[in-house]
Amino acid sequence: MKKQLAIIMVLLMTIFIGFGIIIPVLPDAISGSGASSFHLGMLLSVYSLASFLMSPVWGSISDRIGRRPLIIIGALGFSVSFFLFGISGESLLLMYVSRILGGLFSGAATACAVAYVADITTEENRTKGMGLVGMSIGLGFIFGPAVGGILSQWGYQVPFFAAAGLAFCTFVFALIMLPESLSVEKRRGHSQNKTSRWSAFVGSVKYLYVLSFFVSFTLAGLEATLLLFEKDMIHATSLELGIMFGVSGIVGALIQGGVVRRFIKKGDEAKVIGYGLVLSALGFILIIFSSSLFTASVYLSVFAAGNALIRPCVTSLITQKTKVGQGVASGLSSSMDSLGRITGPLLGVGVYQYSLQLPFYIGAALSLGALYLLYRFISADGEQRALAR
Repeated sequence: MKKQLAIIMVLLMTIFIGFGIIIPVLPDAISGSGASSFHLGMLLSVYSLASFLMSPVWGSISDRIGRRPLIIIGALGFSVSFFLFGISGESLLLMYVSRILGGLFSGAATACAVAYVADITTEENRTKGMGLVGMSIGLGFIFGPAVGGILSQWGYQVPFFAAAGLAFCTFVFALIMLPESLSVEKRRGHSQNKTSRWSAFVGSVKYLYVLSFFVSFTLAGLEATLLLFEKDMIHATSLELGIMFGVSGIVGALIQGGVVRRFIKKGDEAKVIGYGLVLSALGFILIIFSSSLFTASVYLSVFAAGNALIRPCVTSLITQKTKVGQGVASGLSSSMDSLGRITGPLLGVGVYQYSLQLPFYIGAALSLGALYLLYRFISADGEQRALAR
C-alpha cells in the first residue's frame, strides 16, 4: 500500500505542478490576446464545466474497468490541452478549446486518483491517505506557481509548454509504474450494477457534497479575483503572484501532510472541518487588507490553512459514508467541486467589477454559512447510526 500511495502522490504532485504553473500567467495570456478580464473567469469556468460533466462518467467507468487506464488517459489528455494553450498565441478560440479539453480529462486523473486511494486504504486510515493526497496537491501548488512566475520571464507561453511536458512525463510514469487497485471481482460487481452519479446523493452524506460545492465555490472565486485584486492593490507581477501561491502552498502542504495525516483520527473529521471553515472565513477578510507581498502571502496562507483542514476531511467522510462504488462517490464529489469552480469565478469576477473587496466578503460569509451544512450532516449521521443499532 505504501508503494502505491507513493506513486499516486508523485502523479498528483506532477499534475498539479503543471496546473499551478499556468496560474500566474493566465491574466497576461488573456490580456495579450486583447480580451477583457471577463474571459479570465470564463476560461476558468469552461474548464470546470467540462470537468463537471465528465468526472462522474470517468468515475463510473473506473468502477467497471479499473482506475489505472483512466488515470493514464487523463494524464495524456492534460498534456495535449496545455500544449494547445501554448501554441494558441493570440487566438482566444484556441485557448477555450484547450481549457475545455483540459476539463474533460481532469476528472479521469484526479477523481480516479482519489478513488484509487479509497481502494487501498481502510476506513481507519482513510483520512491519513486523503491527507497525503491533499499534501501532494499542495506541493504541486507550491512549486507550480513559483516555477510559472519564473518561466514567464521568457514569455507567457513557456509555462504552458512546461506544463505539457510535465503532464506527458506523468503519463509515461503511470504507464510504467502504476498497478491496478480494483480487483477483477469488484469490477465485475460494478459492471452488473450501473448507477447514476446522483445515487450517491442520499442520507447524511448529501450535506457533505453540498459542503464540498461551497468550499470549491469560494476557493474558485478567490483564485479568479485574487490575481486581479493583488495586481490592483500592490501591483503584483506574475513572479510575485507565483511567490504568494508558493508560500500558501507550503502552509497547506504542511498542514495536510503533518496535522491531518498524523493527528486527525477517525471521528474527528467533522470537528476539524468546522475549524477549517472559520479559518477560511478569517483568511478572506484578512486578504482585503493586503498592503505588500509579505502581508498578501501571510493572509493567503491563513485561508490556505483553513482549506487544507477542510478538503481531506470532507473527502474522507464521503468515502467512509458512501453506499455506492468509490468511483461513483468520488465522481460526484469531483462534480460538485467542478460545479463550484464553474460558478465561483463567474460570480467573483462579476462582482469584482463593482467592488474590489466584495468577492472576499462574500467568500467569508459563505464559509461561515457552510457551518450550517456541517451541523445538518452531524445531526443526520447521528440519526442514521441510532436507527442502525
